[in-house]
Amino acid sequence: MENSKDNKPGTGSFLSEIISSAIPVLTSKYFFIGLAMLAAGFSLSLLSQIYLHTIMNNGAMFPPLSDLILDQIPVIDVSILYDLFCIIIYAFVIIYIIHRKEYGKIPYLLLLSGSFYIIRSLFVVLTPLGNPANFGGSDPLFNGFMKYELGVYPSGHVGNSFLLLLLVNDKLYRYILSFCLLVVVVALFLSHCHYSIDILSGFFFSYAIKAFGDKYLQMFALKQHPAS
Repeated sequence: MENSKDNKPGTGSFLSEIISSAIPVLTSKYFFIGLAMLAAGFSLSLLSQIYLHTIMNNGAMFPPLSDLILDQIPVIDVSILYDLFCIIIYAFVIIYIIHRKEYGKIPYLLLLSGSFYIIRSLFVVLTPLGNPANFGGSDPLFNGFMKYELGVYPSGHVGNSFLLLLLVNDKLYRYILSFCLLVVVVALFLSHCHYSIDILSGFFFSYAIKAFGDKYLQMFALKQHPAS
């Protein structure tokens, strides 16, 4: 009798299936446009931080503002959580794409994430705000993903995390990502990393970008066969 283990797909065949399904997407022009948009977003984010840091060293003042919520809660340094759970959100989105075979969403995800960071870079430069009082900086393990931590409106942690959640259709994954996003929001408040308006506006910015993308940029959401 043939061993039943021989009929089970091995790691090699699983990886081959992922590669064969992903290659048409990863070689499409939409993927490279999306990738370029994301690279532009990250680059502009870094440049905006460098710009703010430079003008601050030249004498510009970014005083902290009052905040109805932050003024009522003590500073509890759980900054490691908001960076860590942002990474966890990315990890679960990757797992979701592989599990549900939603490779066609990759260019769309890259495009919208890049768009968010480009828009955020413009806003933090247009109206530079000082960090909330008593914010001691992100955990050294991550340091906010950047060398500098200036520019708070809107929150990149909340905005991009919520945008990724909006791109996921599976109910279970949405529950998981919603929990992770909740941890990010609570950690931002407790650490006094962002003002209330930064955190709340992150949701609105992401929703607006997703709505615009769904109306005008659906060609980036490549059609594939549904998962079996």
